[in-house]
Amino acid sequence: MLGWRLFISAILIPSLIAIFWLDHRGGDDAPWLLALSVLLALRSGWELADLFKTRNIQPSTWLGPLGAAAVVAAAWPAHWTATSGFEPLGSIGSPGCIAAVAAVWTLVLLAAEASRFETPGKSLETLGADALILLYCGLLLAVTAQLRWIGNGAWGYLALGSLVISVKSGDIGAYTCGRLFGSAKMAPKLSPGKTWAGFAGALAGAALGAWLWLRFAAPAMTGAAMTIATLPAIAFGLAMGLLGLAGDLCESLVKRDVGRKDAASLLPGFGGVLDLLDSVLFAGPVAWLWWTVWPPITPSG
Repeated sequence: MLGWRLFISAILIPSLIAIFWLDHRGGDDAPWLLALSVLLALRSGWELADLFKTRNIQPSTWLGPLGAAAVVAAAWPAHWTATSGFEPLGSIGSPGCIAAVAAVWTLVLLAAEASRFETPGKSLETLGADALILLYCGLLLAVTAQLRWIGNGAWGYLALGSLVISVKSGDIGAYTCGRLFGSAKMAPKLSPGKTWAGFAGALAGAALGAWLWLRFAAPAMTGAAMTIATLPAIAFGLAMGLLGLAGDLCESLVKRDVGRKDAASLLPGFGGVLDLLDSVLFAGPVAWLWWTVWPPITPSG
C-alpha cells in the first residue's frame, strides 16, 4: 500500500505543480486555479452528499455541490475587477463577494427545502446536510484560495505552497513517527490509527517543512531577496500541523458516523477528494489570516 501511495503521489504532485505553473503564467486572474478549485468543490460536495445518504439523509446531489462551487467562484470577480475599474465589486472585496454568495445560496437551500416539504421528520436533517456541504466544501476552499493574492499576488504561490507543504509534511511526520514509535492511541474511537507519537511527528514535520519551504523557495518564487523570520515560520508550521491533524480528525468524524472508511474510492490508497483535502481545508483559512496579519517573510533591505 505504501508503494501505491507513493506512485499516486508521484502523479498528483507534478500535476498540481503544472497547474500552478500554468496559472502563474495566466496572470493575476488565476484562471487555472479557478477551474481546479471549482472542480474540487463540485467533487468534494458530491462525495459529502454521498456520505450523508449512507445515513438515509437525502441532501440534493447537485444543489449543495453547485452552491459550494458558486461560493468558491465568488472569490475571483473582485480580483478581476481590481484592474478593470468596476467599482461596486471592488469595494465589496473578495471576502464580501464570498459572504454574499454564501448568504444567497443559504436562502436558495431554505426555499428549496420548503418547496419539497411533505411530512415532518426529514427537512431539518436534509437542510443541515446541504448547509454543511456549502460551508465545508465551498466556504473553506474559497477562503483558502485567497492565499493566491497575498502580497498583491507577488507572494501567492509561496503562501499556497507553505500551506500545502507544511500540512503534507505534517502528514508524513505523523505517519512515520506513528509507525516507528506509536503505541498510545490519541483518538481510538474516532481514528484508531492516530497515536500521540504521530501527533508529535505531525508538529515536527510541519514546522520543518514550513521553514525549509520558506527558506529556499522564497527567493526563487518572489524574485527578490527575502528575510525569513524564523520564529514566525516555525510557529506557522506548528499551527498548520496542528490544524491539519484536526482537519483529518474532523473528516473522520463524518466518516465514522456514517460507517464509511473513505469518502469515496476515487484514488486507491487515498480515498476520495475529501480525503485528500480534509487537512488543507481545515488549515487553509487560518493560513490566509496568518499571512495577512503576521507574514513569516519580509523583503530584505
